[in-house]
Amino acid sequence: MAEAAAEGEYVEHPLLVPEFIENRRYQRELAATAREGHTLVCLPTGLGKTTVSLLVTAHRLYETGGKALFLAPTKPLVQQHADFYREALDVADEEIVVFTGEVRPDDRAALWEDASIVIATPQVVENDLVGNRISLADVTHLTFDECHRASGDYAYVYIAERYHADAAEPLVTGMSASPGGDREEITTVCENLGIDQVEVMTEDDADVSEYTHDTDVQWERIDLPEPIVEIRDALNEVITDRLESLKQLGVTNTTQPDVSQKDLNRMRGELQRMMDGGDSDAYTGMSVHAEVMKLRRAVELVETQSVEALRRYFERQRNAARSSGASKASQRMVSEPKVREAMRRAESFDDLHPKFRRTRVLLAQTLGIGGGERVIVFTESRDTAEALTEFLSASFDTRRFVGQGDKEGSDGMTQKQQQETLDAFRAGEFEVLVSTSVAEEGLDVPEVDLVLFFEPVPTAIRSIQRKGRTGRQAEGSVVVLLANDTRDEAFFWISRRREKEMENELRELKGVADELTDELDDGQAGLEEFEADASDEADAGASAAPESDPAAASTSDGAQPGLTDFDSEAADGDDSETADGGADDGADEAAGDGADDSDGADAEPEDSVVATAGTDDNGTEIVIDQRELESTIARDLSTREGVTTRLETLEVGDYVLSDRVAVERKSVADFLDTLVGGDRSMFEQVKDTARAYARPVVIIEGEDLYGERNVHPNAVRGALSSLAIDFDASVLRTEDEADTADLLEVIARREQETNDREVSAHGEKGAKTLAEQQEYVVSSIADIGPVTARALLEHFDTVEGVMTAREDDLLEVSGVGQVTADRIREVVGSDYPE
Repeated sequence: MAEAAAEGEYVEHPLLVPEFIENRRYQRELAATAREGHTLVCLPTGLGKTTVSLLVTAHRLYETGGKALFLAPTKPLVQQHADFYREALDVADEEIVVFTGEVRPDDRAALWEDASIVIATPQVVENDLVGNRISLADVTHLTFDECHRASGDYAYVYIAERYHADAAEPLVTGMSASPGGDREEITTVCENLGIDQVEVMTEDDADVSEYTHDTDVQWERIDLPEPIVEIRDALNEVITDRLESLKQLGVTNTTQPDVSQKDLNRMRGELQRMMDGGDSDAYTGMSVHAEVMKLRRAVELVETQSVEALRRYFERQRNAARSSGASKASQRMVSEPKVREAMRRAESFDDLHPKFRRTRVLLAQTLGIGGGERVIVFTESRDTAEALTEFLSASFDTRRFVGQGDKEGSDGMTQKQQQETLDAFRAGEFEVLVSTSVAEEGLDVPEVDLVLFFEPVPTAIRSIQRKGRTGRQAEGSVVVLLANDTRDEAFFWISRRREKEMENELRELKGVADELTDELDDGQAGLEEFEADASDEADAGASAAPESDPAAASTSDGAQPGLTDFDSEAADGDDSETADGGADDGADEAAGDGADDSDGADAEPEDSVVATAGTDDNGTEIVIDQRELESTIARDLSTREGVTTRLETLEVGDYVLSDRVAVERKSVADFLDTLVGGDRSMFEQVKDTARAYARPVVIIEGEDLYGERNVHPNAVRGALSSLAIDFDASVLRTEDEADTADLLEVIARREQETNDREVSAHGEKGAKTLAEQQEYVVSSIADIGPVTARALLEHFDTVEGVMTAREDDLLEVSGVGQVTADRIREVVGSDYPE
């Protein structure tokens, strides 16, 4: 490999750093296809999907201009891709920018304008699109890393919709080593991203196989010691008892403690239907169901993780039961005698779960006897990760790698700490990385000699990705620890079945890729027409290469072939063995199927910078509170013609529609919860909104207001009456989020277009400038609005001048007619009624 690389086996292009990207035929072929149309690239982990995207990006920037956007689901991965792009591309580092929640929104808006390449988390880009801070009009290449996430409400789906609608010359590349569990899922991903062709390469392909090595997967079975079995059995007895209660309600026929998650989900659905039908017993059943879920988690921890993880879990449950507003499920569980006995046994257990010792033996064999250098240990539980790190540190140089969120009794890692840990692992500064799911999907950790699964992973995508951490440059092994007669057994068979399905599906997908592409072409026929319309309307200069770019000023000579040569006959010597050029793709965070103690993905923090107030001249403006991004309403509104959305951290209200209208949105469930739980926060929120805005509106969203909860109809009517009479709020009903979005648009258009009112920020409780305070005081007189208030202040100079002005003088002000002048004089000059 090294000799071939030294002979000049590298990709050459005006925008690529010379002798950096090695010349792999399969990458060139994939790039050649991807640059011609919206493409899903399926390639095994560790074989450089990111390089394929980079080649397409270089081609588009050089040939078409504009800018490129690369999306990856986690912050560590975003930084990893940014580092690779800066190394590989002959583009100024400052033109390759990183967007995460740690970059302030107003800074992002400025950085976006000057960037050639933006590498970002999807949540941040989604926020910036909804907030109207950025435009995708001149983005000529958009990459979705780990694109199998493009389903449901995930940000990828919304961003793709906006991209195809807004971009002048869109091109999408989706990348994944495991795009879905079946053909239907893969088709859904393609449709959601606007992809119309699929390219698949497997390790069976000759061009790919020379860069892969065998991965030996071993399953190590372990017997549980008697004390752990006793703790588990005590908890299972309680589960059986609780399932008996649910059986009496008619929602289950089994009381076996190993009931499947599928059956538990079915029980919950049946209980929900009973609640919707007004059955009061269903509320008790739902609480019992929640307790069963908590107990099952406890059993899973003691069986498959560690007694230490169970101890920490019990401690959290005790704290939750003592907290204000504690659920009855938590309180009942920790007071149950058999659970308390299991807690006592766990506290007195002074030995280790047998998986700990087996892990130490396997590491000793790999790092000691086998002469290996690095090992990764994956576990689903952060508690177990920390206990393992402490245990293994006595024998090996070990560090943990967990998510950023702090949890009770456990601090997360900052992005800087995560990056420093990975850098140290690459540099060989320590031997063992103990990681939760945050690092599993392709994060660019170095090749390792052993990947050890502390427990089986029941999701094919996650298991395949984890195995991708080994066997890249040399033979490696994977060991999965499996506790006999536990949930590990079920996960083992699920994992085997799903992985086999995935392997078969990828082979089938490769065999029918052309057929699937034809299907996608048919399904997306309207998309090309839509793109053409969008292109006609877009600024023709948006996609032009900057004149100042020396690389774009002229075409390179024949000694430096462009990416147009990336086809099956592009170069000689394609079959040569060459070294890995450092182009490994990155990965996203966990697939989200872990339980409540598993270490989840790193969520982006909410943006908190308040944008400048003022109505957009191009249409109706709706100001949206950051917290409303959890619903689909903000995204829906942002895609509507003639509507401009703006994100702020609002002190009052969820939506501001004019200088006098602010909206509090409540789902039926949230509204009824305030009545059942005695929580007065809703009324306080409406009260604050009414103080700041003349026309407060409360939208109650959902159906069956009088039947969803066991609340007397008169209590509901009383709350509605209080909102209308005591707080002077208009109470409006909507069926769902789409209906709410429609209503918000209608109100906003009526206020701003029909009534010619502006969107005002005077409802904010934050500090205001003197001018803003003066405008607020004057605009409150007779509800005259901010435009007239500014005109009055400009004419009379001071608030006092406005207040003392005669009617004739008021009429001299532009926009003030007889009716307005009369109202001002009436408000200012009338005696206060007793």
